[in-house]
This record gives sequence, C-alpha cells and structure tokens, in this order.
Amino acid sequence: MAGFRPRVPAPADITMIAHHSVTLLFDLSDGADLAHDARGRYGRGSVAVGLLPGDFRASGRAGEVLQIRLEPVAAAALLGAPADLSGEAVPLEDVWGRDAAQAEDRLRAAGTWGERFTAARDILTRRLTELTRPDTRPPVDQEVAHAWRRTLGSRGRVRVGSLADEVGWSRKRLSARFSSQLGIAPKRAARLVRFDHAAHLLAAGRTAAGVATESGYVDQPHLHRDVKEFTGLTPAAVATAPWLAIDDLAWPASPPPAPMHQRP
Repeated sequence: MAGFRPRVPAPADITMIAHHSVTLLFDLSDGADLAHDARGRYGRGSVAVGLLPGDFRASGRAGEVLQIRLEPVAAAALLGAPADLSGEAVPLEDVWGRDAAQAEDRLRAAGTWGERFTAARDILTRRLTELTRPDTRPPVDQEVAHAWRRTLGSRGRVRVGSLADEVGWSRKRLSARFSSQLGIAPKRAARLVRFDHAAHLLAAGRTAAGVATESGYVDQPHLHRDVKEFTGLTPAAVATAPWLAIDDLAWPASPPPAPMHQRP
C-alpha cells in the first residue's frame, strides 16, 4: 500500500507502467476528481488496473489517493478471476461491487494514513473472508499459485517446462490454466517479473550491461527489447524516469517525488 497527497493544490499527473500486480487506486477526494486513461478509454474516480495496462495515466486535482497492489493470486480471490482485467483499467465498482462506495467512505473518514492503512487491511480481510468458504473451490488452482510464486521468487528466471514438472502437469495444461486464471501467459509473466527486477537495478545506477547479466537476459539487446516493450523507453531513460520516484522505499536511489506519500 502507498498513500499519496499533493503538497500543494495542483493537478496530479501519474504514469503507471506494466507491473506484476493488480493495482487498486482509491480516489479519496470529495468527488471523483481522479481522471484516468488507459488505451484511450477514459474514466473518473477509483479504478482497478489489471496486469499489463499499457499506457496508463492518472491525472486531476485528486486530494488524496490510496494505492493497493495485489498479487494476481490474491486479486483473483478478492475480485474474481483477474483475466477480465488483463490490459485494462476499469471503475473500481465494476469489480468490487456496491461495497466500493462504502470502502471509499471509510478510508476517506480515517484521520491519519496509519488509520487508513489499518482500515484498508481490515476491508481486504473482511472481503476475503466473505468471498472464500471451505466448501467452495478457490479461483486459482494450487498448481497455478505455486507456479506464480516460483516465477516471482526466481525473479522470472524459471522456465515454464520446469514449473510444469514441479506441479506434475504438462506444459500445455499449465500454460492454459495459468493464462485463464491469472490473465497472463506464464512465459510473459516471467518476462514481466524479470523486467521489474531489472528496472530496480537500473534505478539503483547499475549499467545496462551489468543489469542484463544479473537479471538473466541472454544479452543486452534482449534487455533493451523488454524495457522498450514495457515502458517505451531505453534503459538509460528508465533509470531516471519520474515514475520510479513514486515509492522511495522500493526505489531508494531515486530522488524524492513531487507528491507527498506515506507507506505502512
């Protein structure tokens, strides 16, 4: 979770690149002030952003925004199968239901960011408890959940064939179930996770050649290819891109961002 508050009343302008999570942005202003644009589709207010959103931008005079990132397995339990969100940004109420407005009101009423983070955890926990029961099948197979967590833990350097062997499935079956339940093919998920690790290293000042080697790329051109695909930029430009400064804990080598923010 991360909380954002502008230092001065001025329009906000945030660019979000592809990330290996489903992102919820709660607009806590007095009224739907956060405008968002994903692939030419415009909307206002709180929004859910799926995996691989493409060119996603949020702007407006939003007073405060709470960002919650959910790993795809957790998002499937909390929102339903996130395949419907892949590459999309949709109004939060479309995936959260009528309770979205109540969640916004509770978060808006919290007096401090600490209270707001606590309230957010409680809201997520209650929703998970209500939606998951012992007699219902989880939305994500345990084999798929294992494959995702291995992909994340290996920083995208585990092969799909190896994952299939670990869970006792064929590669074709794993790819099909992984894609349908998480909204992204396992090979592409590995590329996305590997890119995210490489971006951290680039932001920390490492050379592109060193990052390519450390991140498991065949060579530097393959790193350039992924960075270009996921950001539209070169590795050198990624290292100083403004969106890397939004989270000074995840990106400690970056300069302080323009908006104030706090994290739990």
